[in-house]
Amino acid sequence: MLGLTIAERSADGGFTLRMDSHAQRFVVEPGPADDVAVIGWQVKSAAALRDVAERARRLGVDVTSGTAAEASARRVAELVKFRDPAGIPTEVYYGPEIVRTPSQPNRLETRFVAEERGLGHVVVSARDKAESTRFYQEALGFRLSDHIKCEYYGHAVDLSFFHANPRHHSLAIGGPQRKRIHHFMLEVATMDDVGLCFDRALAAGVPIMQTLGRHPNDRMFSFYAKTPSGFQFEYGWGAREVDDAVWQPTTHHRISEWGHHPPIAFAPKEKKPV
Repeated sequence: MLGLTIAERSADGGFTLRMDSHAQRFVVEPGPADDVAVIGWQVKSAAALRDVAERARRLGVDVTSGTAAEASARRVAELVKFRDPAGIPTEVYYGPEIVRTPSQPNRLETRFVAEERGLGHVVVSARDKAESTRFYQEALGFRLSDHIKCEYYGHAVDLSFFHANPRHHSLAIGGPQRKRIHHFMLEVATMDDVGLCFDRALAAGVPIMQTLGRHPNDRMFSFYAKTPSGFQFEYGWGAREVDDAVWQPTTHHRISEWGHHPPIAFAPKEKKPV
C-alpha cells in the first residue's frame, strides 16, 4: 500500500522496511500492543547522543544506554532509551547502517523524500501538552514551526509543530489519543505518487479518514487513511521547508486550505421509516 520495501524477515513473522539508503526505517514485530512500540530519533555523533542523554536527565528523565545487542538489532552504532512525558518509549541513536544498494520502492513511480530529512513525521499523543513541548524542545532540541488551533467537524484541534532539519515538521504534539501516535507521514517526490497511493487505498478498501487536501502550514498535499493497528498514515507531496534564519512561527486557524474532509461526514443519511 505504502510502497515500502521489505528488507528482512524474522522467524517470528516480523520484518523490517526500507525507503532510502538506511538499512531499515520501520521495524514491525508481533506482540500484544497493536501500537507504536518505540519512536527513534537520529543525532549526528556520539557526542550529540551524550548531550541529549544529559539534557534529558536534567529534566528528571530516566535514561538508559542500549545494549550492544539492541544497537545491532536497530542497525545503529549506539543508542539510549527513555520515555517521553506521555510515556511513549523513545530511542535516540547515531550511526545508522547505510546500504550502498539503492532501495527500490515498491509501486512508487519516483522516490520517498527521506535520507537526511528522516522518514517523515509523527504526531504524538501528550497527556500534558506543555510538558511534552518543553521536553522535546529542551532535551531533544526541536524548534517550533507553528501551531494550528481550530475546530474540525466538532473536535477541538490544538497542535504544535516542530522541526529538527529543513522539513517543516518531523514532530507534532497534540492531546491524548487512543494510540501513542495519531499518524505518521511519508512524503513522496511527485503528486502522481500520492494519487496512485490514494487509488490503491480505495481499491483495497482501506478506510480513508481524510480526503485529498492541502494544509496551510506545511503546504502538504496529502490524504489520511487508517492502518491495521488503528492509528493513521498521511501520504503527501510538496511540503515547504523551514529556513531558521527567516522563519517566524505563527498560528493557523484551520486544518486545511481545502480538502482533508472525513468521508463519513458526507455519507448518505439513513431515512427513518414512516
